[in-house]
Amino acid sequence: MKKFISILIIICLNFSLTVFAETVVFNPDSKIYHSVNCHHAVRCKKCIKIEKKEAQKQGGRPCKTCGG
Repeated sequence: MKKFISILIIICLNFSLTVFAETVVFNPDSKIYHSVNCHHAVRCKKCIKIEKKEAQKQGGRPCKTCGG
């Protein structure tokens, strides 16, 4: 039973870390990041997919339409 609980805790911790690593679509020229489903992100030619924290670290701000 202890082993089962330990495995369950590890699975939950890995899942929670995955949830916090949100991927966004970032335009390095305009410094705007979009949610992956935003229509502006779909049309963006220079955008790259990175983690939201990394986009913010590079001076990015959220899209006014989707909120990033």
